[in-house]
Amino acid sequence: MIVIAAVLLGVLLGAFTARKRGGNTADMVQYGAVYGIGFAIIGIIATIVIHRMAI
Repeated sequence: MIVIAAVLLGVLLGAFTARKRGGNTADMVQYGAVYGIGFAIIGIIATIVIHRMAI
């Protein structure tokens, strides 16, 4: 769940960042993909840490 939420947040944040910087649709897609991947990695790490702390 954390990973899915992190990916969605990353995609939205990336698209808004590209739009704010004056990018076109391709820029928004690229920024969304990169931010989504980055946030997914952070979400996976957070999930592992939370799981290890619960045991």
